[in-house]
Amino acid sequence: MKNTTLKESYTKEIAPALGRELHLKNVHATPRIQKVVVNVGVGRAGQAANFSDKILPEIIKELSAITGQHPAPRGAKKSIAGFKLRQGQVVGLQVTMRGSRMYAFLDKIVKITFPRVRDFKGIDLKNVDKNGNLNFGFREHVVFPEISQDASSVNFGLQVTCVAHARTRDDAIALYKKMGFLFKKK
Repeated sequence: MKNTTLKESYTKEIAPALGRELHLKNVHATPRIQKVVVNVGVGRAGQAANFSDKILPEIIKELSAITGQHPAPRGAKKSIAGFKLRQGQVVGLQVTMRGSRMYAFLDKIVKITFPRVRDFKGIDLKNVDKNGNLNFGFREHVVFPEISQDASSVNFGLQVTCVAHARTRDDAIALYKKMGFLFKKK
C-alpha cells in the first residue's frame, strides 16, 4: 500500500472520481475544501488570576502543536458586566488553515484523532449545513497525538469548521465521505 498524503489522494483519485460520480463536465465544479478553521474558547479560564501569564501561553503552545500554525487571539467586542467581561479581553483563539497544512490536518484528524476518541460512532449528518460546511468538535484536546495527557496542564475543547466549495449539501457530503470522514448510520 502506497503511503500518499490526503492532498495527493484528492488531486489524483478523489476529485476525478467525484467528477464522474456527480456527472460534472467542468473540473472546476468539483467539490473541494477551501479552508479549515479551528476555534478554541477560553471560557471560565479567562477569569483566573494567572490567565495571561500561565494559562493563555500554554493554550497557545498546545494549539500551535496541534495545528502547526500560531493561533490568533480573539477579543471581546464589548464589555458585559454580568459576565465580568471587558472589551478587548481575550475570549478565544482561532487558526485558519489552507493548502498543504489544511490537508495534513484533515488527514491527521481522519486517520489518527477520530480513532482515539472514546465511543466515536461517526459524525452526525446534521453537522453539515445547507452550504456544505462541516462542523464538529472535540471535548478534550488530548485526543490529538501531539499532546501528552500527563504533561498538559490545561484542558480545553476545540471546534473545527471545514468550509467547502460545493454546489449542494449532498455533493459536499459525498466529498467528505471520499476523504475518509465517517458519518453515523441512520
